[in-house]
Amino acid sequence: MSVTRSEVAGPKGNRIRVLRILTRSGILAAARPDRTVRQLAIVARWGATVAGGYRAAAACSPKRIAVIDERRQVTFGELHRRAVRLANGLEALGVAPGSRVAVLCRNHAWFVETVVACAELGADVMLLNTGLAPRATAEVLRSHSPAVVVADAEFAEHVAAARLDTPVVVAWPDASAGPVTSRFSRQAYRTASVGTVDDVIAAASPRKRRPPKVPGRLIVLTSGTTGAPKGAYRANPPGLAAAAALLSRIPLRSCESVLVATPLFHMWGLAALQIGMALRDTLILQRAFEPKAALRAVAEHRCSVVFGVPVVLQRILELPPGLRDSFDTGSLRVVATSGAPIPSPVVTTFMDVFGEVLYNFYGSTEVSWAAIAEPADLRIAPTTAGRPPLDSRLVVLDEHGAIVPRGVTGRIFVWNDMLFEGYTTGATKEYRGGYMATNDRGHLDSSGRLFVHGRDADMIVCGGEQLFPREVEDLLSALPEVREAAVVGVPDGDLGQRFAAYVVVRPGAEMSAPQVRGVVARHLASATVPRDVVFVDALPRNATGKVMVRDLPPSLTGG
Repeated sequence: MSVTRSEVAGPKGNRIRVLRILTRSGILAAARPDRTVRQLAIVARWGATVAGGYRAAAACSPKRIAVIDERRQVTFGELHRRAVRLANGLEALGVAPGSRVAVLCRNHAWFVETVVACAELGADVMLLNTGLAPRATAEVLRSHSPAVVVADAEFAEHVAAARLDTPVVVAWPDASAGPVTSRFSRQAYRTASVGTVDDVIAAASPRKRRPPKVPGRLIVLTSGTTGAPKGAYRANPPGLAAAAALLSRIPLRSCESVLVATPLFHMWGLAALQIGMALRDTLILQRAFEPKAALRAVAEHRCSVVFGVPVVLQRILELPPGLRDSFDTGSLRVVATSGAPIPSPVVTTFMDVFGEVLYNFYGSTEVSWAAIAEPADLRIAPTTAGRPPLDSRLVVLDEHGAIVPRGVTGRIFVWNDMLFEGYTTGATKEYRGGYMATNDRGHLDSSGRLFVHGRDADMIVCGGEQLFPREVEDLLSALPEVREAAVVGVPDGDLGQRFAAYVVVRPGAEMSAPQVRGVVARHLASATVPRDVVFVDALPRNATGKVMVRDLPPSLTGG
């Protein structure tokens, strides 16, 4: 009897298939001949950068709204013109091709304009995590030496802590704080605010720009859930085939309204921006996620797509059913989530409430995408990460680099056209046979669906047995008394390691440590029973919803 190996590939992206996908989505669609010619010419000159993408969108649909945030809305034509002037203004401040611009902003139109302006210049954009503490932000800024910092006014303390002699441009002014220079004064912060993004645009020349000789790159910070965040160079897409890979599994369409309920500085938020410009979608941006406001935006703007992270789904489901159902969400076709595992009860309940709209994207800052689970996959196997999209491959290897049989847990490696270009430190990821390590472990089932058990760092060795926390987390999260749970490994003098469970109990409910242990003992192997059970008011999460393991309180053994 032959053994099927744990390797699987997505459909081959030949030219006909790619054209079919791009046409079906509306990226390539009938339009005025002159606009179509201009659109294709722009892509040929500027490539698939954000500058090229927004230039092409402006040529095809100049009056269509590109971005709506809490303060304003801007069309594709306006966004392009503003980005060109902003690029000229940043150049006057000392930004040159190849230099770095640090962006410390929440989701809004000025964020988008800044990223596009840097692409016009050929400057590298460093997207900073707004959830980092001032000291951590300062360390990242000092280590990357940006030519200019573009920051929301609320992050003045973060910029100040870096003590850089660098111009600061304020993206989102704090109206209650008076003049923006009161937040960024040279006396207090050793740096000078040159005003707002709007001030720079107003003072800049409208001079037309040519494509930079070398396209600028995007620098995305890794999540830093267990260690310090690292800057990773993201490659510009080699062409529209990269968009076709995502669209081969997630049926996005052109000229829709898309709620981006995940930070744009995160890889998944950035993907929403990049695919949105290609599709000429209207991006609905909110500076912070709040479940009721998100549903209101879906109803008000008739959003057909939501980009989010798993905690977004959880918080929406926690709303009282009467309140949740008072918003008209019938326009939703796609809710695409990424960034962390989704508890299986959340997967099933969300689709029971909102329909077969859920898509789970598995990838990382370094590998881009690895697999995508469609609603049909998630109904059969709620914990699956899905299958590779177009022109992508993955394998599961043992410790020696050999491919393991299906059903056997091993290390996950990925190949696609969008693997990252390395860290800003010069380091890179491990490769095996051209495949890049994800630093995750999992297995493929007999149907070729991927299941991710956890990070290499999540695995514990308890009495010689390799264990992962996800099945314990899923079990606890399914209990009616539990709002959410996190399970981690802690040192054990006898066994080497053991599990510790951090549990958030729902308001009005009661649960004890012996009850938690009893539930796990009845359903799972004895080695997975957490000796340590800690009840907390909330799990510490970063801006993208991932649990920050290092911020969990010390575990306490006891009953």
